[in-house]
Amino acid sequence: MRLKELAAIRVHYGYRRLHILLRREGWEVNAKRVYRIYREERLSLRTKTPRRRVSCRTRINDCWAMDFMSDELFDGRQIRLLTIVDHFTRESLAIEVGQRMRGKEVVSVLEDLACDRTLPKTIRVDNGPEFTSKILDQWAYANGVTLDFSRPGKPTDNAFIESFNGSVRAECLNENWFLSLDDAKKKTEAWRVDYNEHRPHSALGNLAPKDFASSGQASLAR
Repeated sequence: MRLKELAAIRVHYGYRRLHILLRREGWEVNAKRVYRIYREERLSLRTKTPRRRVSCRTRINDCWAMDFMSDELFDGRQIRLLTIVDHFTRESLAIEVGQRMRGKEVVSVLEDLACDRTLPKTIRVDNGPEFTSKILDQWAYANGVTLDFSRPGKPTDNAFIESFNGSVRAECLNENWFLSLDDAKKKTEAWRVDYNEHRPHSALGNLAPKDFASSGQASLAR
C-alpha cells in the first residue's frame, strides 16, 4: 500500500528510487521484493501526470504552495526566502529568510505554522533538493500531507506561488535595501503583514486576504 502511495505521488520515479524512499521510511525490504510488487501492481504502466485543473481552491487549508526565492544583502551576501501561501485565501502564511535553507528549515517553518493553523491536505512544490529531502518526506507522511510535485519544466503547475513571488520581488525585494539578515527579516515580514491585511486582491473581490479569510464566503467553505 505504501509503495502504491509513493508511486502515485512520485509519478516519474521507477522502482529503484521508490525502494530508496521506502528504506528512508524504515521499511526493511530489498530491491528485488520492491520490484516484484512493483510489477504485480502494474506500477510500471503508470500514465504521465494528468493535466492539472485550473485551481485547487476549495476551502481554507486544503492546498498550500511553497517555493524559494533568492536575493542579496547590501554587501552582496546571498540570502534565500521560503514563501508559503494558501491557495484559497491567498494569504501569505510565511516568508522565512535565511542564508542557508535546507529541508530541516522547511520542516521547522511548517511545524511553527501547525501551532496556529490546520495543516493542509496538499502542498504544491517544485523538485528542488529542499522539497525532495528525506526529512520533509518523512514529515509529510507522518502528518498526512501530500507533497504535490510540479512536472519538470512546468512552472505553471505551481502558477499561483510564481505569481505571488513576482509580487514579493516587485513590491518588497526591489524596493528595499537590506543592511543585514535581521533587517531583511523585519522588512519582508512587514510587507507580508501589509499584503495580508491591506493589499486588495482582485480574485477575492478586492478584499485583502485576511479579510477574505474571515468573511462569510470563506467560512461557508470551511
